Amino acid sequence: MTLKDAEEGKEYIIQSIHTDDDELNAFLFSLGCYSGEAITVVAHRRSGCTVSIKDARYNIDTLLAEAILI
Repeated sequence: MTLKDAEEGKEYIIQSIHTDDDELNAFLFSLGCYSGEAITVVAHRRSGCTVSIKDARYNIDTLLAEAILI
């Protein structure tokens, strides 16, 4: 299941992230978004979703939400 399909307010554990961009992977890692980390979808938006990682909130677009497997 991807973040796009996740239920709002429920905590999930990131299983893997599938992107072909090493720079994007490094950026996500710096935010704390990596395999084994807890992530919560705060709200789904038309252009993506708002997620909570390590007590911080981020807006991510739909393509990235589909790349994060939970």
